[in-house]
Order: sequence, then C-alpha cells, then structure tokens
Amino acid sequence: MDCGLESKKARGSRKPLSLFAASAAVLLIGCRAILPPAPPQAVAPKEAEQISLEEAYGELARAGGKVFALQPQESTIRMYAFRAGKAARLGHNHVLSAPRFTGFFYLPPGGTANGRFDLAFRLDQLEIDNPAERSKLGPAFPGVISQEDIDQTRQHLLGASGFEADRYPWVRVHCLRIAGEAPKFAAEVEVQMHGSQQRLWVALDVDGLPDHLVASGSFVLRQTDFSVQPYSLLGGLLSVEDEVVIEFHLAGTAL
Repeated sequence: MDCGLESKKARGSRKPLSLFAASAAVLLIGCRAILPPAPPQAVAPKEAEQISLEEAYGELARAGGKVFALQPQESTIRMYAFRAGKAARLGHNHVLSAPRFTGFFYLPPGGTANGRFDLAFRLDQLEIDNPAERSKLGPAFPGVISQEDIDQTRQHLLGASGFEADRYPWVRVHCLRIAGEAPKFAAEVEVQMHGSQQRLWVALDVDGLPDHLVASGSFVLRQTDFSVQPYSLLGGLLSVEDEVVIEFHLAGTAL
C-alpha cells in the first residue's frame, strides 16, 4: 500500500519538471494503484481453501442448524490505507477491495451463541484504487490512478518488502466466539495473514436470520502486528499509516 506523487499539469508561469526530475519522481514515490483482477474463466476450478471450508461447514449442517454461503456478487469487503508523513499531500489514500472470496456462516439450532463463520480471500486477487470505488469516497480519495502506476504498487504492496503474496497469498478470518443478540453482536476473530495471526473483537450488525443473512461491520488492523513494515520513503517523509481500516457488508444464502 504505497503513497506517491500526484501528477500535475504546469499552470501559469510554473516551469514543468525536467524529464530527469519527473523520471526520478516516478521511480522514487510512485503511488501505484490497481492490481487487476484475475481474468474470468468459463469454469473456475475450486481451490483447496474453498473445498476445505465447504467440507467443514457441510459437516456442521448435517449435525443440525443452518449454514449460509457468503455471496461475493452481493457483498463488499473494502480496506482503507492512508497516506502519512510531512509530504503526505503528495501521496494518495488507497481503497482495496476483494471481489472474490470464500465464506460461510453457521447458525446452530440453539441460536447464535455457538455460531461461527469463516472468510478467506487471496491478496493477489485484490483490486486497488478501482476508480468506481474511489469516486464514492469524496475528496480524500480524488482522481483516477493511471495504468502506468499499477506495476509499482504491485511491487510495493505484494512484493518482498510488503505482504509477500507469492509466499503468503491467503488472508483468513476465523470466528472463535459470538456474543450479543440480534441485530447487534460482537465476534472474537482470529485473523491469519503473512504467516502471523492476531485475535481481535469485531462489532457486527446482523439482519435476516434465520431465513437469510446480511452482516456488516468494520475493524482496524495494524500492519506491524503481522510483521509487515508500512511503505516509507526518504526516512518517513512520505509513508503509509500502520493502521488499516477494514469494512464489510456480507450477504449469505442458506445451503
């Protein structure tokens, strides 16, 4: 999740950047945007993660209660990363989204007290700074990030100095326990990412049970809690904040 230099047209009596200066700026502080989604497939093969969760929740369904499969087409998962440093105005805030994920929610016969859910998505399938997403977020997320910027973001975000998506592609959220009563719940979850795991509590708004499921909420993760150093340039002059906001709206259909 990088920050970088916003391109500007020369105005009035301003002198344009020299070719060398512009090239150096692009190389040093490119705010590089969207990792394109995986190309569509006529028949998408099921990955091991999806099969594993389907089997586990299939067993729960056979034991009683109801299982809901989360539907990516009707859901949203968004992450927000924020520019920082004395030169933050030269950078961008970022919005990331997970258009593809696997998830299930189990509602036992006795109610939500013993319920559980799991959610998993791949870092290499994230969309970053999708123009449609940025346009909804107001002046803190202005403009369209150019295709030229994409490759640099891919390296900074997913490469060896970032989340190492080739080595740790999966993000997993596993519910440990649920407290509260409809429509307000608190869930203790374990988040697994970048070879590390952290426990935290998440506030949930849940509607539609027991016939269908709509769950919304948000929480905050710190990159350093997962052994990832936020992107920083020139001694922190331009950087990304450690804290990342994650918000979600999940819709599920009963199996």
